[in-house]
Amino acid sequence: MKILLTGVTGFIGQRLANAIGLEIRVLSRVKHPNFETVICDLQSGIIPEDALDGIGMIFHLAGCAHDLRDASKIQNIYQKLNVDATIRLAKLAVKSGVKKFIFVSSVKAGGGNSLGICKSEKDQGDPEGIYGKTKREAELKLLKISKESNMHVSIIRPSLVYGPNVKGNLKLMLLGIKKGWFPPIPETRNKKSMIHVDDLVRAILLIAHDNRANGEIFIATDGVPISSREIYNNMCSTLGKSIPKWSVPKIFFNMVSLINPNFKYKINKLLGDECYSSAKLEALGFKAQKTLKDMNETNI
Repeated sequence: MKILLTGVTGFIGQRLANAIGLEIRVLSRVKHPNFETVICDLQSGIIPEDALDGIGMIFHLAGCAHDLRDASKIQNIYQKLNVDATIRLAKLAVKSGVKKFIFVSSVKAGGGNSLGICKSEKDQGDPEGIYGKTKREAELKLLKISKESNMHVSIIRPSLVYGPNVKGNLKLMLLGIKKGWFPPIPETRNKKSMIHVDDLVRAILLIAHDNRANGEIFIATDGVPISSREIYNNMCSTLGKSIPKWSVPKIFFNMVSLINPNFKYKINKLLGDECYSSAKLEALGFKAQKTLKDMNETNI
């Protein structure tokens, strides 16, 4: 079965492409050196009609996620990529006779985290930020398309993803510890759910090939929530640095958060709870094989 992949140049997409181990076709703005490529800028709104000829399964990873600009100023980009392009691709998939459509969403689509609770797929709240809102909108529209067609649609919501060449805030923290400017954070006993990129790839492939996943949403974690301080300590070990025996007092972070709403948001992201349950995914047979120690500093 011919497979189409979007987002092949991304952190997760690269690992998924390598793991598939079959001849695949990719949608990309530039020609990929290793795979058959359909040149396509999803933001432009145009997907070639023959892009899905012969395709039996789609893994849709492309989208707008970590943008350092004010999200409210680029809301239209989130809408175009995360929602409009996704639905356009799904409708073309139905028209082209694609059997399965796997959408990589985010735990942000399920809403913010309640203190001390590891949320499941049933705990649907208001999606978090423009990113979460657009991912949730895409989810709902995809599930509707699934019900109105014969195309199998499955959705996976990764928690915080780590691994070699990690991106986003984890890369920033790792770089900060390496350069010596990221301070030792306090142990607040908060709970953060994470998953290694290779385990996420295993989870994606699992739901792609299990018919019980049709029309379902799955949260993906490694099943072992840890605190921000434990993440910090693991990164020190990864970098071969000694773990500081001291930490910046939490009261300092509390005071800084009063200065500016932006600071408050970032500190909550750093020290707050982001705990999720992957029991539903585990019921399909998923079990994580890696830990945070399997992240390395390659190319940092």
